[in-house]
Amino acid sequence: MRLRNGLLAIAVLSGLAACGQGALTASGPPPPVGAEDLAKVVLKVGDQKGGSKTLLTTAGLADTPYRIEWSTFTSGPPLLEAASAGAIDIGGVGNTPPIFAAAAKAKIAIVSSGKGNVESDVLLVPSGSPARTVADLRGKNIAVAKGSSAHGQILLNLKKAGLSTKDVKLNFLQPSDAYAAFTQRQVDAWAIWDPYTSQALLEAGARVLVDGKGTANGYTFQVAGQPALADAGKNAAIKDYVTRIAKAQRWSDAHRPEWAKAWAAETGLKIEVTTKATDRGPDLPVALDDTVVASEQELADAFTADKVLPGRVDFASFVDKRYAADLGSVG
Repeated sequence: MRLRNGLLAIAVLSGLAACGQGALTASGPPPPVGAEDLAKVVLKVGDQKGGSKTLLTTAGLADTPYRIEWSTFTSGPPLLEAASAGAIDIGGVGNTPPIFAAAAKAKIAIVSSGKGNVESDVLLVPSGSPARTVADLRGKNIAVAKGSSAHGQILLNLKKAGLSTKDVKLNFLQPSDAYAAFTQRQVDAWAIWDPYTSQALLEAGARVLVDGKGTANGYTFQVAGQPALADAGKNAAIKDYVTRIAKAQRWSDAHRPEWAKAWAAETGLKIEVTTKATDRGPDLPVALDDTVVASEQELADAFTADKVLPGRVDFASFVDKRYAADLGSVG
């Protein structure tokens, strides 16, 4: 499962985060809270349909010692807008939304990471398309959600083909609108991720022009709002939540048929679609380490070089490793 996927011009994060210890104050994370105080917490979580809520429920990990208030988003960028504004406390996104949020000086911090397959991060064309290589898309219309992981995928594949985003016409559409445009031949190609990839291949006669092998890093992130991380109760809830997500990801890998069935029931997708998507392998937890940060910095620099972003983004300054020990204990 890949959850990815408006910029807010707001205050710059503290330089302390560059050390990987959090974008808050010199005093560091707030102290732990007891069970009684944790029970009073309402954690506001951003999600996508068939995402974290379904995953936790299916894995038997939804019974939390605090209350979760779920909000559904179409992709990562609007979810991170909400986190920065304090409308939600945390949510899962793909590899590119945090870069765009960081470029806007959003009040967010990346607190955990995962890694999924890159074969489902694709550039699709209709079955009858004459395009055989990425270079064949010069001057063509490509649908993509702005600031999503698919946006990064387009950038890297164009760069590999000796092109830039200026050589094509990007149509910024959310996945449901992009699917309609693609099936109605209103665009020449579509950059997207699973389960939309599997749906288009099985139901819309799509063909993979290129996937993420050799370009995409496959990373996903849990991203929290700074105000939530500064609150003792919510900080404790977030620590528990990201650990549960990591455990649920491990569960989904070991129970792919069960996860595919639950995913289909929640989204209304055909079981053949969710089975194809889960067969590729789910996101799995990985350490939020220097390798992850360096890969994300490389992607951010590519956006800057392409002049999609106005200046350099220091990705490390938006990373907070306070939950590393707890996440490292997840088997």
